[in-house]
Amino acid sequence: MSATRYLNPKLWWSKAGAILREADYRLFGVSFQQYFDALQETIDDGTCQSLLDIGCGERSPIFRFSKSIPRTTGVDSHLPSIENSKAEGIHTDYVQMNIADIGSRFAPGSYDCVVALDVIEHFDKDDGLRLLEAMERIARKKVVVFTPNGFVAQPPTPDNPHQLHRSGWTAAEMRARGYELVGIGGWRPLRGAYAAPRVHPYWLTERFSLLTERFFESRPEQAFQILCTKRILSES
Repeated sequence: MSATRYLNPKLWWSKAGAILREADYRLFGVSFQQYFDALQETIDDGTCQSLLDIGCGERSPIFRFSKSIPRTTGVDSHLPSIENSKAEGIHTDYVQMNIADIGSRFAPGSYDCVVALDVIEHFDKDDGLRLLEAMERIARKKVVVFTPNGFVAQPPTPDNPHQLHRSGWTAAEMRARGYELVGIGGWRPLRGAYAAPRVHPYWLTERFSLLTERFFESRPEQAFQILCTKRILSES
């Protein structure tokens, strides 16, 4: 019996598939892994003992390391998202509110780190600027923003009208506000709405984009997305 099982073609197809998947991973990497790694390196550096996550959604990208930060607060206007996040145990506490009003809810310098990940592009430009200003007042040590590099048209989904993109934020204007930048997502022309590949065949474009990620980390002006960090200077 043990010998005949090796004559089963399904076994060999399974083994070949596993080998190909491992080769694919080693050669191209995994989608969004660059983002998760850069985000953790930026935030989880031992300096943030408290974090405010603006527009946290149901599965904030900080879920991978949120438990290493003593106090994290998730803020979102969508109650089902908050309930799902609670079930995952991502944050220590939550606030349901209109995130545009955070400036009146949280005191200046009340959190070490304030983050907005894939959030500001969903606001009109003026409202987005007011949100950034509020975040910069609330943060004691740093503000972290993740957004597409420039305007990327994106429609709402049937179950989430808030997915609509209303503004774009370029590397140049974020630098002008005092942010340090890391390019994320590879070469900008290769991706579009929802960070999906733009060019057929999509599977090939996805892998080419992954290969370009490291090159454009230090060239955020040409990257698809930008991870922006502003260090807050203490007045003391």
